[in-house]
Amino acid sequence: QVQLEESGGGLVQPGESLRLSCITSGGTFGAYVMAWFRQAPGMEREFVAWVDWSGSSTSHGGSLQGRFTISRDNAKNAIYLQMSELRPEDTAVYYCAAGTKRAIIPARYLYWGTGTQVTVSS
Repeated sequence: QVQLEESGGGLVQPGESLRLSCITSGGTFGAYVMAWFRQAPGMEREFVAWVDWSGSSTSHGGSLQGRFTISRDNAKNAIYLQMSELRPEDTAVYYCAAGTKRAIIPARYLYWGTGTQVTVSS
């Protein structure tokens, strides 16, 4: 059983940056595609980014390209999400997920963390 734990969320002002982390335990970290999703109140869970098994290939949601960057460190069983130029509409709970295929659909992921809240407000 793979367990995922997110951290790094918080309250920031518009234009500021934030770095989220997700540490995994159990399973073989290098066997999984890792992803970030987010969910705002009353909204569906939205794809943010995925990174492949080695970290050599990534994909980001179209509207987030250039502001958000996903990365992974297989030696630390961790992935990260560097977020810059944050906007109020980025406010959401951010979830880390693990799966066996590169996908932008939440149902394709097998394991989920409990999320970390990011609030962007002045």
